[in-house]
Amino acid sequence: MTGGPQTGRAGRGLAVAVLRPGDNESVNEHIPVIREVDQGTARLMPDVDRERAWLLTVDGSPQSYVDLDDPAYLEFEYARRLAHVVDGAAEPGAPLDVLHLGGGALSLPRYVAVTRPGSHQDVVEADRGLLALVEEHLPLPEGSGTTVHAADARAWLEAAPDASADLIVGDVFGGSRVPAHLTSVEYAREVRRVLRPGGLYAANLADGAPFAFLRSQLATFALVFPELALVAEPAVLRGRRFGNAVLVASGEEIDTARLARRAAADAFPARVEHGETLDRFTGGAEPVLDAGAVPSPVPPEGAFGIG
Repeated sequence: MTGGPQTGRAGRGLAVAVLRPGDNESVNEHIPVIREVDQGTARLMPDVDRERAWLLTVDGSPQSYVDLDDPAYLEFEYARRLAHVVDGAAEPGAPLDVLHLGGGALSLPRYVAVTRPGSHQDVVEADRGLLALVEEHLPLPEGSGTTVHAADARAWLEAAPDASADLIVGDVFGGSRVPAHLTSVEYAREVRRVLRPGGLYAANLADGAPFAFLRSQLATFALVFPELALVAEPAVLRGRRFGNAVLVASGEEIDTARLARRAAADAFPARVEHGETLDRFTGGAEPVLDAGAVPSPVPPEGAFGIG
């Protein structure tokens, strides 16, 4: 279960290179680096425009982007929207206790480590093959305060102590779909149990009109959390294309004004829905229980891409 795919495009026209042995003396194997991992075929490809930046794909779907020289640089739109939630979780620079469900190439944990030094982070990633690839080629720096666990996200969450996290990030995709066991009321209750009072949950989701999955997720988390917000590109919310949306949940009021300012200032502006507007979007959707949970929808062909 990797970090979530990027739908549509990245923040710019991303150019990646395919090198031959000998093109770069520091490269000791073919580029792109290709590995068979638990979820499929992973490829690491260098970005020709940024010297030590890499794109990770799994079965052709972009999963993560990492700039080793500038970990605060986030190429993908959904990653920047998750970072907007991180930025508003506490005063600037204040350390946080963060639980990441889903790891990919650890883009967001790297961001937290450099923007909030002293943070303690746990990353739970079920794909051991992917973790080995990332550890070999994109290792975390010393002193990052980040511990990576090879485990199922739901199982690890259920074993986590009460009130132990300021922020929980849900970015788990089995291939291109959110697994069913991370979409239910029972799962949402575990998230709330592990969060501290005032803590935030942010989940990367993907859906398209008529939004049966996204609306069911809003209804599910509304049953457990009194405060919700949704961050997405207007074209996605209007049903013009399949895309990413970030669900934010908390037991206390969410600073939606601050979140909206950050989202609107992005290279690809997003909108923040909350309150009555979000209630109307949710409509009559029903919460999902474990017994009836299903994965997020299969994306249409070409939905996950870059460029």
